[in-house]
Amino acid sequence: MLELIDPSMLAILGVVAFIAGFIDAVAGGGGMLTVPALLSLGLPPHIALGTNKLAATFASSTAAWTYYRKQLFSPSFWRLSFVATLIGAIGGTLVVDIISTEWLEKALPLVILAAAAYTIWHPHPKGEQRNLPKDDPKLTRKQWLQGGTLGFYDGVAGPGTGAFWTVSSMALYRLDILLASGLAKAMNFTSNFTSLVTFAILGHINIALGLTMGVCLMLGAYIGAHSAIRFGAKFIRPVFVTVVVILAGKLAWEAWL
Repeated sequence: MLELIDPSMLAILGVVAFIAGFIDAVAGGGGMLTVPALLSLGLPPHIALGTNKLAATFASSTAAWTYYRKQLFSPSFWRLSFVATLIGAIGGTLVVDIISTEWLEKALPLVILAAAAYTIWHPHPKGEQRNLPKDDPKLTRKQWLQGGTLGFYDGVAGPGTGAFWTVSSMALYRLDILLASGLAKAMNFTSNFTSLVTFAILGHINIALGLTMGVCLMLGAYIGAHSAIRFGAKFIRPVFVTVVVILAGKLAWEAWL
């Protein structure tokens, strides 16, 4: 596949992947850039989603490790979220395999536009505390519901998952932005890796293209995670939303008109 792609297009994909990795580590939602970019090459939706999972796993692992090293994520406390996310991601990826290519081509632009609209209009709640929430039955139910739902969504589509994790974690647990981001990156890595394995078994990955974009995503994620920890996420949202709307609009035009 790589030999069939114009070098200038490959360079553009690398830049998009770097920006997506940076954005994903800062605010979440880098997949809203990489999935449309892969689809714009003419890849079938199943292959585009599988290839994106390979590339995204690089970024999410880098960001998750960075937040963990800064003590902004506790694996033992969120163990139920891990399990729920893993189960949801497997289910979502298996659902993708039985969905027709034609349906996916028309549905993905809607998903991406919906995720962009959510990012634009949903107010980001301000976390009230740096401490972890109290471990009780309500927390258990929240972890199962949140992990299962977002894991399933990431398996089916993926764009915006990181942003959804961050916002929902701040709302559900009243975490501040950094703890919510640390949780988001770890769970995003869980669902990315789980979906990646499932996509690989199903044969829906362009390995060469995924690895190429993955390296650029990883570099962007490394810089983005450190920038987020130092400066916060507000400065990235206007550019993020603008690019997403343009790319999603282009996909919608090609799929429906």
